[in-house]
Amino acid sequence: MTYQRDADKKLKVAVVGLGSHSYRNILPALTYLPVELVAVCDLNGELAALTAKQYGQCAWYTETKYMYEKEQLDAVFLVVSPYKHPELAIEAFHAGVNVWMEKPAAIRVHEVEAMLENRKQTRAMVGFKKVFMPSAEKAMEVCRIPEFGKLNSMLASYPMCMPKNGREVLEHRRFQNWLGNGCHPLSLMMAVGGTVSAVTTHVGANGYGCVLLDFANGVTGTLQLASGPQPIEFYHFYGSNWHLGIDNCLKVTLQRGIPFEYGKTTSYVPAGLESGAIVWEPQNCMATLENKALFTQGVYGELHYFCRCLLDDKPVERGSLEFTLELMKVYEAALISNGATIEIQ
Repeated sequence: MTYQRDADKKLKVAVVGLGSHSYRNILPALTYLPVELVAVCDLNGELAALTAKQYGQCAWYTETKYMYEKEQLDAVFLVVSPYKHPELAIEAFHAGVNVWMEKPAAIRVHEVEAMLENRKQTRAMVGFKKVFMPSAEKAMEVCRIPEFGKLNSMLASYPMCMPKNGREVLEHRRFQNWLGNGCHPLSLMMAVGGTVSAVTTHVGANGYGCVLLDFANGVTGTLQLASGPQPIEFYHFYGSNWHLGIDNCLKVTLQRGIPFEYGKTTSYVPAGLESGAIVWEPQNCMATLENKALFTQGVYGELHYFCRCLLDDKPVERGSLEFTLELMKVYEAALISNGATIEIQ
């Protein structure tokens, strides 16, 4: 990892949207990225001016149109409402500027399709931070090694409920938590399991229950819509030989099992280090980067990946608009399922 001030080559970037999330997470993460912040933009001119002053000599704007006319940008970070992401992303594409945008990317599937149609030669990425958590990257690594065996199923738990009248939610383009945060567990499960072919939602009158995912490769996934106090988020990946769990986004446990003979084995800690569990978790005893939320929650990882794709002239694969389109199809199917299995085209 190279700090911004030490980077040999930097991208000229702008941040659009300077609200609480942007100020707490996106702007601070720039310290660790190979970028030069040349402009900020927000409808609130006073907020834009104050932020520009804090971050040095960068310019500030209240309209993206004038920003693109005056600034030579390699990329723009959009941290605004999903109602505005498609419009602002397409504007940036037409200006020849690469786009990273916060999740969710849009309100409806067809809006993501419109972004794909207008992307042209630029690159675009959506900020699914859960996919870039160190714990998630370890899960993706382990699930692909031969010793793990074939991935058979996944189980996830996330604190949320499914809104009622899903068809009305879609028809009236209502923003709700299933869109705003449901993309977190969905993105991680799809990053590991691949494309989803069918969705079935089973919830009670209070909106809690589960979303069943059938993946095209035969893997099955269960997303538990859970209630109760935090920590409640976890992920488990079950292979034919081993299984791996992520608890509270931080603790990774790889269960390799132990050799035993039923009715005869007397110790659960056999000799050697080739069996049993392996555990990884933050040290939390020093103010080092691997213990900071910007890193453990995947914010740095997603932004760094986008920057490296641009600097190294590589296509965006993780968090791409194509991936986002598939995820949005799952989001919409889950809303309208109501116990029926919805096939995804």
